[in-house]
Amino acid sequence: MTTTTADGSTTIEAVADMPAIRMSRDFAATPAQLVRAHTDPELFVQWVGPDHSTVTIDYWDARTGGSWRYVDGPGADGQEYGFHGSFHDVREDRLVQTFTYEGYPDSVALETMWFEDLGQGRTRLHAQSLFDSYEARDGMLSSGMDVGVNDGYAKLDRLLATGGV
Repeated sequence: MTTTTADGSTTIEAVADMPAIRMSRDFAATPAQLVRAHTDPELFVQWVGPDHSTVTIDYWDARTGGSWRYVDGPGADGQEYGFHGSFHDVREDRLVQTFTYEGYPDSVALETMWFEDLGQGRTRLHAQSLFDSYEARDGMLSSGMDVGVNDGYAKLDRLLATGGV
């Protein structure tokens, strides 16, 4: 299964032979700007998640060996959703972290993001989330994660365009 946004900006793919999701998106930004947007908590809360969401950081230590937790919500359904993980590798061109949705605490994904410099101030973000089962991967795909990813990246595009990163 592969989905691409209507404007072709984001591709989300369920990998056929392993329980993983791969995504890619091009940004008018440098790799350093995208790493900063993913590791600076004040920037992160401005763009992550669906348009209707409000993200509150509980704790955030974006360094190799650090950890994080945030709460999204209340959402359209009035509920709050917690997420947490650990930063395993924080570098200028690559981030590796775990990701746990607290509603399914037994399912931990290993996420790797790398930032391909395309030149002329453009970068392609590549991301892979490896789940512990196909069921967990498919559950994430059916949860509406594409809305959060696409809304969030559109907000990040606007933040980048206004010089906020």
